[in-house]
Amino acid sequence: MGRRYIIPNRSEIENSVRLAGEYECAFEYNDFYLPEVLDNPGKQEEIIEFYAKYRSDFSEDTMHGAFLDVTIHSSDPLIRDASILRVRQSMEIAKRMGLKGVVFHTGRLAGFRTESYLKLWQGINRQFFTQLSEDYPEQQIYMENMFDEAPDVLAELAETMREIENFGVCLDYAHAALTDCPQQEWVEALAPYIRHIHLNDNDLQNDLHQPLGEGKIDWQEYGRMVSKSRIEASVLVEVSGCDGQRKSLEYMRQQEMYPFHRR
Repeated sequence: MGRRYIIPNRSEIENSVRLAGEYECAFEYNDFYLPEVLDNPGKQEEIIEFYAKYRSDFSEDTMHGAFLDVTIHSSDPLIRDASILRVRQSMEIAKRMGLKGVVFHTGRLAGFRTESYLKLWQGINRQFFTQLSEDYPEQQIYMENMFDEAPDVLAELAETMREIENFGVCLDYAHAALTDCPQQEWVEALAPYIRHIHLNDNDLQNDLHQPLGEGKIDWQEYGRMVSKSRIEASVLVEVSGCDGQRKSLEYMRQQEMYPFHRR
């Protein structure tokens, strides 16, 4: 059974803690990916100390790593070096907190599929994240589909890295729903590598992060595919605010959506 996650909200932290206890959720922190936080160790400590008042143990929690303009595979050395710095800053925060894992985006240009570009992306990301996994053996590293138009490129990378125990895929099901590629293809291609899942709803046109059940995504299809593929992964309800999170969690429970049921 996969672990359930919500995003804690510091402005209503007691409600977040209460909700997490009620639905047996861990936290995935969205407080550390902004440049102004990554460049301010004092701010990082302030946020960590805030959460430490409510969490005696961070070991089951995760966080979203830096992703704004992060392009590990850039052919521009200045952009590449800045991207590497941001990713490593994220990992240092996760190590400092003792978190279970960190989510990063693929960083690919949407729809750009020239052979040379894809070869560059594959080679640099494989080398970099292999080394990163070795440097931070206590943290899981999850690579999330973002603007990817299909799962094949990410699946190929994950296949070449499948022996690395602390590297895997984060399937953002809502991002996948915005592509022309059928959901079934996304799940089937990535199923062997999926270790974490992000769920929220949308209108199949825009990345809205709506509560589950309020958009147009077919969640019964999601349940069937996860069951068929026998996926065992943790699941984040990637919705902001306790009200939306509660609506989503209750919807999942009522619909017996994974991970609220055992196969």
